[in-house]
Parts: sequence; C-alpha cells; structure tokens
Amino acid sequence: MEAKQPPFPTIDEYIIQFPPDIQDRLQQIRKLIQETAPTAIEKISYQMPTFESDGKILVHFAAFKKHIGFYPTPSGTEEFTEELSAYKGGKGSVQFPLDQPLPLELIRRIVLFRLEENRRIAEAKAAKKR
Repeated sequence: MEAKQPPFPTIDEYIIQFPPDIQDRLQQIRKLIQETAPTAIEKISYQMPTFESDGKILVHFAAFKKHIGFYPTPSGTEEFTEELSAYKGGKGSVQFPLDQPLPLELIRRIVLFRLEENRRIAEAKAAKKR
C-alpha cells in the first residue's frame, strides 16, 4: 500500500497557493526562521510548513483566512506568555492577525528559545546513552 502524499510536498508549493500578500507574510516568517536557525530542516508536517532541529519539531506555521498561525509547541508559548497575550492562541499556538504587522522580533526570540530547548533535549538524550 502506498503512503498518502502530503498535498504540498514542499514549503514553496504550500506558499504559492496563497495570494501575494499572504505569500509575503509566509516568506517573511520562513526567511526569519532560516536566518535564525540556519541548520534547521524544512519540511511539511501536519500539512504545514515546519522546521526541525536536533531531530525535533522547532516550529510550524500556516496561513488561514484571518490570521497566520504560529506553532512553537506549548513550551514556546508558555515562555512568552506575557508578550503573546496580545494575540489569540492556545496551548502551543498563536494567531497573528492579517490586519496587523507580524511581530518578527518576537518570532525570532521564540525560535531562538526553541532552538536552545531542542539542543538541550538532544544533549541530555545523548548523555543518557553514554
């Protein structure tokens, strides 16, 4: 039995389906993540653009009708609760409204936090194997 192919095999194919203004926002987030986490691996997971570091999910992001969803895992949102309080969100997710500028500096700091968190988890796992 063949595995079901994701509707968008690459992040480029995911982004191109949206109108130019949404594509621009998605590309801003993608570029910021690439610059902040240059060794992170890009892929599609849960039908969303995803970055992975140290073998673990770093962040996901996706476009919706009225917002850009950003998914830095529960720890990523908990660490920045106060700053994210201006946005709708849930456990591990935040919604950036399309009628407001993206908080790129905040996103960068969240990605840095998640990078460090994934690195620590990977190091602890490696130390246990020794």
